[in-house]
Amino acid sequence: MSSSTTASGPSPVTDAGPLSLCAREPRVPADRLVAEMVPPPRFDSVRFSTYIPDPNQPSQSEAVRVLDGFAGGLGGAHASGAGRRGLFGFGRPRAPKTPAGPRGVYLDGGYGVGKTHLLASLWHATPAEPARKAFGTFVELTNLVGALGFQQTVQTLSGHSLLCIDEFELDDPGDTVLVSTLLGKLVEAGVALAATSNTLPGKLGEGRFAAADFLREIQGLSARFRTLRIDGEDYRHRGLPEAPKPFTDEEVTKAAYATEGASLDDFPHLLEHLAKVHPSRYGALTDGLRAVCVTDVRPVPDQSTALRLVVLADRLYDREVPVLASGLPFDRLFSEEMLNGGYRKKYFRAISRLTALARDAKGLVGS
Repeated sequence: MSSSTTASGPSPVTDAGPLSLCAREPRVPADRLVAEMVPPPRFDSVRFSTYIPDPNQPSQSEAVRVLDGFAGGLGGAHASGAGRRGLFGFGRPRAPKTPAGPRGVYLDGGYGVGKTHLLASLWHATPAEPARKAFGTFVELTNLVGALGFQQTVQTLSGHSLLCIDEFELDDPGDTVLVSTLLGKLVEAGVALAATSNTLPGKLGEGRFAAADFLREIQGLSARFRTLRIDGEDYRHRGLPEAPKPFTDEEVTKAAYATEGASLDDFPHLLEHLAKVHPSRYGALTDGLRAVCVTDVRPVPDQSTALRLVVLADRLYDREVPVLASGLPFDRLFSEEMLNGGYRKKYFRAISRLTALARDAKGLVGS
């Protein structure tokens, strides 16, 4: 479970002092990387029954109906019916038989229509043990391949009933081909797939209805997916959110010392440290934190650093860890060139999430 984002105000200064992300170099076993492929804490309790369809958008109710039926069909053996090995590898395996017909669903819709809610609900509703279903973002999946290697990732995930991929990235051709190839191997093994995605850079109506892009990019897998179009108001796509005014170095430092389980780091040093930690370990990097405090926030110097910061922002947002900062506001982290480039959706998402976490952190500073 994650710690609450609701701050109750500063407590007496602790004797031990704050933690430091820069002092952490987590070593994460491969089995933990796979075990952590579950819906993030903020989606622990979502279910199809908690999704409230807009009565003016019948596609939302239809998506719930179809996904509920899809989940019900995933109990028991793999779709291949190929007599796969048992849970612990016993029994004689036969050559997998490619399942016929759609074995995947693609949730196609804009911001704020509840795609991640529905994807997580599908994971929860699928009648299989948690160890036999996986949920992660596209970035987490590519990080898993980086940590385990391609063949080991195929072997590890092939025994699953379901793999859910949130925010399938269409802006990196190399990673897209890698994951598409991986999914092809998993489909052959009988794994069912479900995905959402972003849009390719430069597309009109960015953020809405990327089905054509998605199906083209996964090439030979397109016939395996049924597209569920989910209409709705694009209520979150309103440009950059207005970030809260940063606090002073003194305020951030005092709050870090007064908050049990808080970390305190200088922002430039934190960015340097992220380059030394594999992104697959950023979740472990934040283990046990109740707040992240950073001083001297400055513009991110380059694209590689920016993409690492995006991953950290995602992990903090998933875990609902408030972020208290001094220096520049978070809406000035990325240059205009970055915000107009191929990864702009990732940067907009990072700004939005860090801004939300900065609002959650306000209560850490005494009035």
